[in-house]
Amino acid sequence: MRAVVTLAGEGTRMLPWSRGLRKEFLPLYDRGENGAPVLKPVAHLVVETLIRAGVDGITVVVQPKDLAFVRQYFTIDPVFLERHREHAERLTDTRRFYEAIGGVGFSFAVQPRPAGFGDAVLRARSFVGRRPFLVHAGDGVLIEPRRGFLLRTMAESLEKYDLDAVVLVRAVADPRRYGVVEGRPAAPFRGVRSLEVTGMVEKPSTPRSRWAATAVYAFRRSVFAALESFRRAERPRELELTDGIRTLLSRGSRVRALVLDPRHGSWRSVGSPEGFARALARTRSDALRSSRAVRRNA
Repeated sequence: MRAVVTLAGEGTRMLPWSRGLRKEFLPLYDRGENGAPVLKPVAHLVVETLIRAGVDGITVVVQPKDLAFVRQYFTIDPVFLERHREHAERLTDTRRFYEAIGGVGFSFAVQPRPAGFGDAVLRARSFVGRRPFLVHAGDGVLIEPRRGFLLRTMAESLEKYDLDAVVLVRAVADPRRYGVVEGRPAAPFRGVRSLEVTGMVEKPSTPRSRWAATAVYAFRRSVFAALESFRRAERPRELELTDGIRTLLSRGSRVRALVLDPRHGSWRSVGSPEGFARALARTRSDALRSSRAVRRNA
């Protein structure tokens, strides 16, 4: 299965920091190979999670000015390893990452200007092929007891029920800031609560449910035609993935939502200063707890 990772937004909520650096490369904590906490960019963690879910090809959508840096980050660099060989103990997690991405085909699509999440995904159409694919925003992470479980479950649900899209949702106190999903209960899948989606609205003033979409999806190729159709009909300034999903529903396509709960994990976004602070604190706490457990069992 392929995946699309989006790194093309402006990050205006993180200004002035994001004026020169991408929010997707903000650091979060993880447990290193030797058990000690390490820092990894958010996009690095996203790619690792996708690989754990079974993805073998990733298209990264970027702005033109970021293409060289992002391409370099996701390219194995033996010269870097050789240059720092005297500090082999510091290279452990870099080597591990290189081993992981060595079996993945990377491609890079360019979004000339920020024009919405849906437009970014549409830019990857020629790279995806005809297979189902995952979409993951590069500025948020799934924190799971079993990394990759939720993405793999979304992909399996898409296939098993012959769906056109699967959305990962979570209950939030104020849904007005999100894409809000409406639906009726469906049979759980792999132990995860499910909804048969009947509607989806982007940032509604009066939400009809508390189910907010995370920036993680599974799609069939039909979403590309749906996005194009909406753009031709409505000519929006920014094209959102919500627009494509609403178009799919209007055509009778089946869409399901999987409900994120604490048993399976949580979603953390670094799209705002407050979100980054919460994500950093949560991942640090998890990494330190894991490190202490490793030392106890040593």
